[in-house]
Amino acid sequence: MSHGVVPRKSILVGILRIAYGRADGVGCFGSTPQAFLSSLAPLVAFPLVGSVLAMFTEGPRRALTGLAMTLCALLTPAVISYELARVWQRVDAWVRFATAFNWCEWILPVLACLLMVPLSVAISAGMTETAASLVLVSCLGVYGLWLHWFLARKALGLSAFRAVVLVFLVNLGTAVVVMGPRLLAYDPG
Repeated sequence: MSHGVVPRKSILVGILRIAYGRADGVGCFGSTPQAFLSSLAPLVAFPLVGSVLAMFTEGPRRALTGLAMTLCALLTPAVISYELARVWQRVDAWVRFATAFNWCEWILPVLACLLMVPLSVAISAGMTETAASLVLVSCLGVYGLWLHWFLARKALGLSAFRAVVLVFLVNLGTAVVVMGPRLLAYDPG
């Protein structure tokens, strides 16, 4: 096996280990540009298929705009984290971090599905859907922030403070890239 190429089983093991807070899961991910591109492929494939389908229902302009915004949202964390890794002299570890970051994004929808089971029971027992939605979003948000912080600490070898700075700037930058054009295009009148 060539350096940096990781079989699919290792990727799944790495995702599970990181999901449980095991730092050794980082080693299950490749550290080559090809490994990074492979981690992006499924993240890009779903929005691409969705935009093709949306062309028939929403029109090409709206579908392609949505696809462009999604691609920007997917790539912004890589760009910002690379620049921070460069400033902090961690570029040698960045590819593995970015690869693990992309693969570990799949933890969040799985966690959402797992959380929906007890929340469905709670709704049946009288919890409002609004409260259940708030619990779901809060749990996913807190876990997602922890996950990104954990990856920054373990894959890039950052201090706790620098990991917080990276998570903050990546999320702020992504929000600006996604919401900025909508705010600029907003016409209240």
